[in-house]
Amino acid sequence: MSDVKRYIQNRAERDPEFAENYEVGYADFKIGVILRQAREAAGLTQDEVAQKLRTKKSAISRIENHADDVRLSTIRRYAEAVGANLQIRLANS
Repeated sequence: MSDVKRYIQNRAERDPEFAENYEVGYADFKIGVILRQAREAAGLTQDEVAQKLRTKKSAISRIENHADDVRLSTIRRYAEAVGANLQIRLANS
């Protein structure tokens, strides 16, 4: 087990609020990472994606770094801007 996983496990055992909110926070973080990776794979900068979405670079940065309150329609437009296809999958926990 990695040090990070061990830390998360230990913290979750000691801190019920952390444990309760960890999964949601991780999912939000992961969405941002996936978006950034798609942009980088497309060879685009945040400025270029912003131009395609008719917004500012700061908005793209916020989407990639704080994806906790991003509309699905925005994620779809972002995917199209980087040449990707948005697919949603529900999985049992």
